[in-house]
Amino acid sequence: MRNFKLFCLSAILLLGVTGSAFATPSTQIWIPSTDIQKFGTFHLGIDNYTTMFRETTEEDGGYDFATDFGVTAGALPFEKLNLELGVDLIEPSDDPLYVNGKLGIPEAALFSYSPAVAVGGYFFGTETDEEQGPTDYNIVYGLAAKTIPVVGRLSAGYYVGNDDVLVDFEGKEDNEGILLSWDRTISEISDKLWVAVDYQGGDNIFGALGSGAAWSFSDNVSVILGYVFFNDNDWGKDTVTVQTDINF
Repeated sequence: MRNFKLFCLSAILLLGVTGSAFATPSTQIWIPSTDIQKFGTFHLGIDNYTTMFRETTEEDGGYDFATDFGVTAGALPFEKLNLELGVDLIEPSDDPLYVNGKLGIPEAALFSYSPAVAVGGYFFGTETDEEQGPTDYNIVYGLAAKTIPVVGRLSAGYYVGNDDVLVDFEGKEDNEGILLSWDRTISEISDKLWVAVDYQGGDNIFGALGSGAAWSFSDNVSVILGYVFFNDNDWGKDTVTVQTDINF
């Protein structure tokens, strides 16, 4: 059984607004998205997670996760093939460094009405010693997404991670699952308002349902307010998340 420290180091999968990131790859709320940073742009994300209105008791206490400070950059100068690379520092932590990357094509890049497609990896940590609390989750995934008028964008995919680290709360291997999401800009109210719901399968520390809304204060600054419901609450209580996303 993994201890609670291991959860805090990893469950901080950051929630970004569409086209931004928890500095792990560009995300929806909880899962990666097919969005990729444009060439020459840098994204700074600062993400926090905390329980709300819980007393700090040992049984059912409140807590917060480590803060994720991340930078993601666009790395290819092509219109129909994009690449982003990123680094996260999750602090406080004995081993705070994680890296990620994503390669993909946008919608309609192959032919009219073709979906966006992306493949990538994230939460590649630097600690492999199980006694020290390993951080090499090494999650790889594939995603496809299509925007439907009025409905919004629908995404679906699958992920696989390190089966030595991604386990359920009883310590049994649980290192893969589905990725699903819906997101939409609520232009009927404002082009600055974006909402999403997404889901990552599995009873490991990454399995969760996320929901939230983002507001763009300018072309390059957004803030998201969201909520994360874990598939297995033995890993952690449901949390509120607030992230600040800045593009340069």
